[in-house]
Amino acid sequence: MILRKYMSILGIGSAQIDLILPKEEFEPGECIKGYFLIKGGLIEQQLKRIDCDLVMADQSSGSEKVIETANILTSKQIQSEEQNRIDFRFRLPEDLAASTEERSYYFNTRLVFNEGVISKDQDFITVKGE
Repeated sequence: MILRKYMSILGIGSAQIDLILPKEEFEPGECIKGYFLIKGGLIEQQLKRIDCDLVMADQSSGSEKVIETANILTSKQIQSEEQNRIDFRFRLPEDLAASTEERSYYFNTRLVFNEGVISKDQDFITVKGE
């Protein structure tokens, strides 16, 4: 049991997070309603928060910019092998430029535990243009 605890502190066998979205294409200003699926790891873990950034990646310059961040503070205990669902709502900015070959968008999600361990997920979306 002690080995499992230390493995989870190192991120091995930790709980995992997955952002589930209803579709991949969205309009500027659209409200996205999905959910976070959290799957328990080898041992029970205490959640601290969920951070979800909307990131714009510019392929031509190789840069990335965080557009907006959604944070959910929680003190939920995730049991080993348990699955939890937490609702996700995010309104895209009205003035968001459309996706192109050079410009793409994704949600970068981080599940942060009290022990400082982080589980990550990345979900690309397409923003429709005029």
